[in-house]
Amino acid sequence: MSGFDQPRLDRLRRVVQEHVDRDAVGGVAWLVSRDDDVEVGVAGALSRGEPAPVRPDSLFRISSMTKPIVAVAALVLVEECRLRLDDPIDDLLPELADRRVLVDPHGRVDGETVPAARPITVRDVLTFRLGLGMDFEGPWPHPSLEAMAELGLGAGAPEPQVPPAPDEWMRRLSTLPLVRQPGERWLYNTGSDVLGVLIARASGQPLDAFLRERLLDPLGMASTGFATTELDRLGSCYATNPETGERTVYDPPDGHWSTPPAFPSGAAGLVSTVDDVHAFARMLLAGGRLPDGPRLLSRASVEAMTTDHVGAGPGVPGPSPDGSLGWGLGVGVVVRRNGPTHTVGSYGWDGGLGSSWGNDPGERVAGVILTTDAFTGPFPPPAIVRDFWTCAYAALAD
Repeated sequence: MSGFDQPRLDRLRRVVQEHVDRDAVGGVAWLVSRDDDVEVGVAGALSRGEPAPVRPDSLFRISSMTKPIVAVAALVLVEECRLRLDDPIDDLLPELADRRVLVDPHGRVDGETVPAARPITVRDVLTFRLGLGMDFEGPWPHPSLEAMAELGLGAGAPEPQVPPAPDEWMRRLSTLPLVRQPGERWLYNTGSDVLGVLIARASGQPLDAFLRERLLDPLGMASTGFATTELDRLGSCYATNPETGERTVYDPPDGHWSTPPAFPSGAAGLVSTVDDVHAFARMLLAGGRLPDGPRLLSRASVEAMTTDHVGAGPGVPGPSPDGSLGWGLGVGVVVRRNGPTHTVGSYGWDGGLGSSWGNDPGERVAGVILTTDAFTGPFPPPAIVRDFWTCAYAALAD
């Protein structure tokens, strides 16, 4: 018996095609699964004006959907007791020991500081409460992020060829004060880049090598990586000015992701396919098991990863302005249902260069949509992403 209502799946295909037909998006690949029922769709072209169509094996820059993948790699090390959630990171990342913290979190980075009340822990890094990152509720532009950008630390949209190698990246980061006390406030993005360096030092391998050996290869994610030479499978990525509507090529196929980066970004560095993302999603829905039976991760670790750790809600900053999303260990978690899609306990994350992934354990559903067009802002996601999830849930057979 199918897990989906076929006429309503046809509506999903039609709605995605309509977005392409009116050029709201250039190319799309999507997948939705329920138990063993897997449905895949494609529409549009890899690059506007070029004949190559999007295929199910087309590559896309998944940007911040990298974060949960790298978080799982960290939890592998936690299970091997090479990392411990509540241990300070000082021994592995001495650059972040003995921190100073700005008195005014929105002030200049050369402003008045006080000593950090305690060391940064592994848990702080995974829950984005290490004291550095983007404050979704703060003023913009933020002096700390501007300083990170000036140092080439990747504080904005992903540019893999800009940041220096990990040791130099850490050295430069160490010249900046924290903007919040460790554990005080959820701040986006920077934690995942720090986590990538932490994984490399804890494992004794470069991040890309550790991911390949311990996560990507066991899951059969052969197309996922920090760069690709298969440029015929990678389209252009487009950016749109939210004020003027002007569209530009943010990254061509032979751009940033065509050459291995000096700094493999745990925050936003990967390219992938719908099948590869689904392999990752399916492992988590199976409680950490690989398709052939062995465990990549324990059920206990999956449950800890997908539980809200920041107490998201009214007055507590988190990933969404309405408080419906919390943050687990490297992944967004639904703590309050706010529409006809993801139920409480669902988890996943979006990528600002045009992608979205989510698992809904209660409905036994995994979904992913990858596109060629970047978001114009964090909230709300573009219409095609919202429509994908609306149609996917509307197509559930019961």
